[in-house]
Amino acid sequence: MRLFAAVLPPDEALRELGRAVDRLHALPGADGLRWTGRPGWHFTLAFMGEVDEALLPDLRERLGRAARRSDGFRLRLRGGGHFGRRTLWVGAAGGLDALRMLAERTDAAARRAGVAMEEHRRYHAHLTLARTRTDTDLRPFVDALAPFEGRPWTVSRLLLVRSNLPGGGRPGERPRYEETGSWSLGGAD
Repeated sequence: MRLFAAVLPPDEALRELGRAVDRLHALPGADGLRWTGRPGWHFTLAFMGEVDEALLPDLRERLGRAARRSDGFRLRLRGGGHFGRRTLWVGAAGGLDALRMLAERTDAAARRAGVAMEEHRRYHAHLTLARTRTDTDLRPFVDALAPFEGRPWTVSRLLLVRSNLPGGGRPGERPRYEETGSWSLGGAD
C-alpha cells in the first residue's frame, strides 16, 4: 500500500485557504493547472511510497513513539511559493522547527521499520495547491498568495495516510486519502 505521514490543518484553516485559492482560479492560466482537492490538503512529513503490509505493525509502533516524543506546536498557513515551474504551494509559519523535527522523526521511524525511503532531503514545509505538466510561470499565483496569512492552530496529531491512486483514467480524477493511523503528539491520548 502507498503511505505517507502527515499533519492535517483543521477545517477552519482549510476554509481560509479555500477562499484564497478560489481567488487564484480567476487568474490567467489557472485553467492550465491541475488543482489539488481540498479534502486532500495536508503537510506531508515523510512520503513512504509502496510499503509491504508486513512492515505495518512495526511502522505504527515507531510512528507512535515519534509522536509521543514530539510536543504539540502552533502553526499557520502563510504565503506561497513554487518548486520549479510545475508545483504551486502554500507555506507555513510558526513552529517550523517543531514541524521539521516531527518530519525527521517520522522519516527515521519509517527507515527503522524497514521502509525503503528515497534519499533523505531537508524538510520544506508546504501544502501543494496545484501542479502542471508543462513549464508555467507560477509567479502571478505566488504573488497573489503573498499576503495570505491564516489563523494559527495547534498541531496535535500525527497521521499515517494511505494514498489510493485513481485507476479510472477519467480527467480530473484525484487520489483518495484514507487515514490508517493517528497519534497524539506528546502522548496526550
